[in-house]
Amino acid sequence: MTTDSGDHNWQRVPIEAQSIDAPLSRSAIFLVVRIADDDASYQVVRDVLAGLSDLVKTVGFRDLNAHLSCNTAIGAAAWPRLTGQQTMPKELHPFREIAGAVHTAGATPGDLLFHIRAESADFCFEFERLLLNALGGAVEVEDEVVGFRYFDSRDLLGFVDGTANPDGSDMAASSLVGEEDPEFAGGSYVVVQKYLHDLGKWGSLPVPAQEGVIGRTKLENVELGDAEYGQKSHKTLATITDEDGVEHDILRDNMPFGRPGHAEFGTYFIGYSGQLWVIERMLERMFIGDPPGSHDRILDFSTAATGVTFFAPTRSFLDGLGG
Repeated sequence: MTTDSGDHNWQRVPIEAQSIDAPLSRSAIFLVVRIADDDASYQVVRDVLAGLSDLVKTVGFRDLNAHLSCNTAIGAAAWPRLTGQQTMPKELHPFREIAGAVHTAGATPGDLLFHIRAESADFCFEFERLLLNALGGAVEVEDEVVGFRYFDSRDLLGFVDGTANPDGSDMAASSLVGEEDPEFAGGSYVVVQKYLHDLGKWGSLPVPAQEGVIGRTKLENVELGDAEYGQKSHKTLATITDEDGVEHDILRDNMPFGRPGHAEFGTYFIGYSGQLWVIERMLERMFIGDPPGSHDRILDFSTAATGVTFFAPTRSFLDGLGG
């Protein structure tokens, strides 16, 4: 069990948090948009965000077992104008490029993220269709990825993804802002990256070598021990421990995506955290290395095509944007 730092008091966060802790779904759409640079467009967006809960009900009532949800997050550049507040969540800032000796995590545009999830792809599709109709010309789609569950929650590299996710009370401790930032308690920092895989290159690597890169066995998903020398595994580099020896988790809801006819295969990384620095340190360890120059070997087969940071406020915060 992960022990959370003393200054991150999540236990009394507002209950109106968005569906950050919803179970992993079978289908998802990750939609990143930019807001047009005029006051009328911003007002349209405010009104749509204030009505999202009703839109989820409008689509989701057809089958409650589809468990339709939509988490909405706002980027730093759009925050003051969209919310009318100069005060932002303490750690919110645009995605910072991370340039390692070999690989780079680049920053890409995005004012809003809509993370749409359901047990059936048609619910995700219908919700996105109605959402974009409502937004109209007020936004421009920057990136749109349709994800799906792949067999027993595996990525397209063939390994189970999300094994290290927190559960139970640890989920709130890891993913939600607490009383250290009371104005935004119950919200969550969100980082997204679209990774494109070279499956041919990966497939040419023997399975034991693949397991060494990931840090788990491929078939059984058993965690392997840390490497005593050389480059560390992805599992090791993605484990974040602070100077006091406390381990900090994030909540991942990654999804595979692909278009075989276009030779496009990838993983959409989405990480929720109550403390943005945890995700940022994880990416620094992956791209720069620990020690520096010893990057995550998964990056030799997977390229980060996007990188955006957002903050997902509470439902009541979004509801209050209308009018």
